[in-house]
Amino acid sequence: MVYPIKHMKTLIWIVLLVPSIAFSQIKPGQKDDVVKIHHLINHYAEARENQDTVLLKSILTEDVDQLVSSGEWRTGIREAVDGMLRSSTSNPGTRTLEVEKIRFLSDDIALVDCRYVIKNPSGESRNMWSSFTVVFKKRDWKIAAIRNMNPSGGN
Repeated sequence: MVYPIKHMKTLIWIVLLVPSIAFSQIKPGQKDDVVKIHHLINHYAEARENQDTVLLKSILTEDVDQLVSSGEWRTGIREAVDGMLRSSTSNPGTRTLEVEKIRFLSDDIALVDCRYVIKNPSGESRNMWSSFTVVFKKRDWKIAAIRNMNPSGGN
């Protein structure tokens, strides 16, 4: 379809402005929450790296659930923590999580998408994605669900 030039300018403005309006999920009052959520994800990575069960239990909800890239479901804090410790032992390396996007579903629920990289002792990297559902409970943000994905690069 061919658009007249006068309509093309309008179309260009729509293409440029609508995504920034539609995808700006963070409200001014949520800036502190964004910082706290970044800290939460950093604490998770630190706890996994150091196999710190005390820290893990402090940042996970009791009913946390996790779906890992192997397809294993971990339900509840005990199963999740035990599985994380097994995974950290069987997949040694430096874990980094880089927050790519935070989407607030409400004032006390957010989805956090992260690049998740495990660099093993030989220097090889495993590049994955992790999505966290975080909830605001008892004056703190906590992880309620984790979904890990190992992209295959195919359809």
